[in-house]
Amino acid sequence: MSPASNSQTPLRASFKIKLNGEPMIIDTVGQAYRFITSLTPVEWLEFRSLQVEAKVALEAAAKNAMLSIQATQALRLLFARARLL
Repeated sequence: MSPASNSQTPLRASFKIKLNGEPMIIDTVGQAYRFITSLTPVEWLEFRSLQVEAKVALEAAAKNAMLSIQATQALRLLFARARLL
């Protein structure tokens, strides 16, 4: 398991999304990392490059909390393009 998946580093914004009709709040690096890596690559196929960028940004933010702004921006772009927001 990646250290990023256990990170409690807060994101700069909380994301409220619906997954299978159930509301979900993502507000830490670890929650976001687990969410974007739990779905199969086929599910992210259309947004693959954005998913990879967000994953890299989250891994960096897990190591350095100062990078949580970039991770939040990468997630915002991914979620907006995937129409999850």
